[in-house]
Amino acid sequence: MILLLQYTLVFASVLMLVALGGCFSEHSGVINIGLEGIMVFGALGGALVMSKLPAATPAVWVVVSAILAAMLMGLLYSLLLAVAAINFKADQTLVGTAMNLLGTAAATVIVKAINTSANPNNPSATLQYISAKKAFLLVDGYEFNWFMPLAVILLVLSFFILYRTRFGLRLMSCGEHPQASASVGINVFKMRYAGVMISGLLGGLGGLVYITAGVSEWKFENGVAGFGFLALAVMIFGGWKPMRIALAALLFGFFRALSNVYTGFDLLSRLNLPSTVYNMLPYIISLIVLVFFSKNSAAPKAEGVPYDQGSR
Repeated sequence: MILLLQYTLVFASVLMLVALGGCFSEHSGVINIGLEGIMVFGALGGALVMSKLPAATPAVWVVVSAILAAMLMGLLYSLLLAVAAINFKADQTLVGTAMNLLGTAAATVIVKAINTSANPNNPSATLQYISAKKAFLLVDGYEFNWFMPLAVILLVLSFFILYRTRFGLRLMSCGEHPQASASVGINVFKMRYAGVMISGLLGGLGGLVYITAGVSEWKFENGVAGFGFLALAVMIFGGWKPMRIALAALLFGFFRALSNVYTGFDLLSRLNLPSTVYNMLPYIISLIVLVFFSKNSAAPKAEGVPYDQGSR
C-alpha cells in the first residue's frame, strides 16, 4: 500500500502540474495539444543540467538548477505554439501535434548524441544524472520527493491567480469573450501569450517530475509515455478548475500507479492479467472520461478561435 501511495502521488503531481498549465493556456483562448512535447523539452532541460553538475554540488542547488532549466526550456518551446497560433493564426491542434512529434524526435537525437560522445575515462552523463536524482528525494529510500509539496503550492497559487487577481480574471475573459475584453482595454494578444507561456513553465516542470520520479533513466524514445495527453483528459475531467483538476489527477495517478505495483496485491495477481492491461488502464479511463464528460464540459467559449481585432 505504501508503494501504491508513493507512485500515486508521483504521477498525480505530474498530471496536476501539466493540466494546470493547459488550464492557463485554454483559459486564455489557446488550445495546447503540445503539452507532451513541452514536457519532453522540460525534462530534457532538467536532465542536461543534472548530468553536467559536479558530483559535489549541494542538493538544494541541484534541485533549483534543474527546476529552473526545465521551466525555461518548457517556456521557450511553448513559444512555438504562441507565435504560430496567436500571431499567424495557425490551426492550434495541428501546431500542437507537430510540437509533440518534434519534441520527442529532437530530444531522442540530442540524448543519443550526448551518450555516444561521452568520454570513457569519465562517468557518463547518464550515471551523473542518476546520481543527481537522489537530491530530489524528500524521504531517503522512498519515492516521496520535493515536487509533491511544490505541486500543492502551485495548485493553491494557480487557484489564487485565476480567481483572485486582476491578471487571472482578465486572462479568463480573453478565453470567453476576447472582443469584449479588448473593448475595455485588455490586450488579448498579451494575455494569450501569458497563458501559453505559463503552460510552458508548468508543463516543463511536469516533464522534470516525470523523469526524476517516474522513470529510472533519461531516454526519450517514447517521449513521456503519453502523460501530456493524460493531462489534457485530467483538465477536461476537472472542468478547467484547479481544485477539481487536483482530484482528477489523483484518480488518474492511482490507475497509472496500479500498473507499477499490481503484483503486490493478491487479488490483482490472481486475475493473471498481462501487465500491458494495467499499463493501458489510465488511457482507457481517459477515453471513457472524454466520451461521457466532454459533451457537457464547460470549456472556455473562445478556446481555439484565433483572435481577430476586426470581428465583433
